[in-house]
Amino acid sequence: QVQLVESGGGSVQAGGSLTLSCAYSASPYCMAWFRQAPGKERERVATIEGLSRTSYADSVKGRFTISGNSAKNTLYLQMNSLKPEDTAMYYCAARGDFYCSGSYTFWGQGTQVTVSS
Repeated sequence: QVQLVESGGGSVQAGGSLTLSCAYSASPYCMAWFRQAPGKERERVATIEGLSRTSYADSVKGRFTISGNSAKNTLYLQMNSLKPEDTAMYYCAARGDFYCSGSYTFWGQGTQVTVSS
């Protein structure tokens, strides 16, 4: 069982930056950030494998950075050059095996990010 608690969401103007944090209770190999805007499907934003190998959705590539700190048991999502279309509820997620492309089992409660134009 992995417990995940996000923080760091808020409101920002377009072009601004935010950093989301996710405190986790174990050390899962696969961790990811997802987001879901009202009326839209959930989108995987970024994935990190073993706190090293990363991948990103095309919509955020070059603007967002996923990273982790094993000493602090914390996952981060640094978001730069934010756009109004980045507005969504952001979720931290993990799974208990090494198949990082599959569906995720453990979820945080979410943190809201709102970007105004």
